[in-house]
Amino acid sequence: MKKIKVVQIIPMLGPGGAERVAVHIVRGLNPQRYEVAVVSIWRRVGCDLERLLDEFGARVEYLGKGKGFDGRTYHKLHRVLRDYRPDIVHTHLHVLRYALPSLLLLRQMRTLHTVHNLAEREIEPRGRCIQNYALSHGVLPVAVSDEVALSVKQLYGVKQCRVIPNGIPTNEYAHPEVPRNEWRAREGFGESAMLFVCVARFAPQKNHSVLLSAFAKGPASNSNAHLILVGEGELRQELQEQAKTLGLAKQIHFLGLRTDIPDVLSASDIFVLSSDYEGNPLSVIEAMASGLPTVSTAVGGVPDLVTNGKEGLLHEAGDVAGLAGSMELLLRNSAKRESMGAAAARRAKENFDVSKMVRDYEHLYEEMMGTPQGLKVKAELGSAVMSLQKD
Repeated sequence: MKKIKVVQIIPMLGPGGAERVAVHIVRGLNPQRYEVAVVSIWRRVGCDLERLLDEFGARVEYLGKGKGFDGRTYHKLHRVLRDYRPDIVHTHLHVLRYALPSLLLLRQMRTLHTVHNLAEREIEPRGRCIQNYALSHGVLPVAVSDEVALSVKQLYGVKQCRVIPNGIPTNEYAHPEVPRNEWRAREGFGESAMLFVCVARFAPQKNHSVLLSAFAKGPASNSNAHLILVGEGELRQELQEQAKTLGLAKQIHFLGLRTDIPDVLSASDIFVLSSDYEGNPLSVIEAMASGLPTVSTAVGGVPDLVTNGKEGLLHEAGDVAGLAGSMELLLRNSAKRESMGAAAARRAKENFDVSKMVRDYEHLYEEMMGTPQGLKVKAELGSAVMSLQKD
């Protein structure tokens, strides 16, 4: 049987959740049925995902784009797709603006686009015009949660949007490489320390400021309580200043980007997230698989992951007092921490393992192979391609 050739196109192999999902798909697809390649619009950035793909032996093309507009990107991507001739093109985040001209010209390719965040948050207004054109001309939308699917329908007017929840290799988080006490000793935390952990980039969406305020209002009064923040971003310095202003510089720890997330989570006690909006955050699934209870805002796909009162405690976005109270409750109640953490681990393994996500995408790929090829192309194809290349 001839293999189905699939290419994943992403902006870059950076540390984000969408990029990690694409890599999970590449590594998980049945090699007897699929031949897989990856295209990164940017150059190498030194992320662990690049190493994972190198070790896996995946074909990866780096187009070398930097900041700002680079018209050569269209031609580089077109050359890769023309030469590779994939049966299916799977795009993520904002890459349709670069891929659409080639998708229109190389019409035999079937295309799907995974929307990883609320549709109105995924891409800026100008880019939505391209997205809308693509979704109305044969590109199949896939959402990572029901709320994301609803946002796609409302913004782009599509009638149907498949939902495939994100997944992770749960065993990697259930069985970390470094023992809990060893990691704590290495990082300067004692056995009695109570570690709240947040894994999220320092960006407005994640609203770490609310989290710091909640920590200060609740558990910070206990000197054994610590908040460890894993990630990087443009708001890091501002948040470090907030920690100092709150008088908590010794209890709030900025760990930067880490490649040992399973070890970090295993050494922690409670996962926390204060986002204003989300798609289907991998960080929550990773924490659940690690056996941690979650205190989070009930935004996006989070309520699909965490049942309030069972695997964690959820609050409205911006609810400092509510988050503080739940953090304080779990700090003091070890039985509730343990029961919620155990329930979270079971739910993650049963519902959010990467094998299920990959299987769902395989089923979708097979469905697409049974449908007519390519985009629906109107008479204005030539002018559309030219205008997109100029933008």
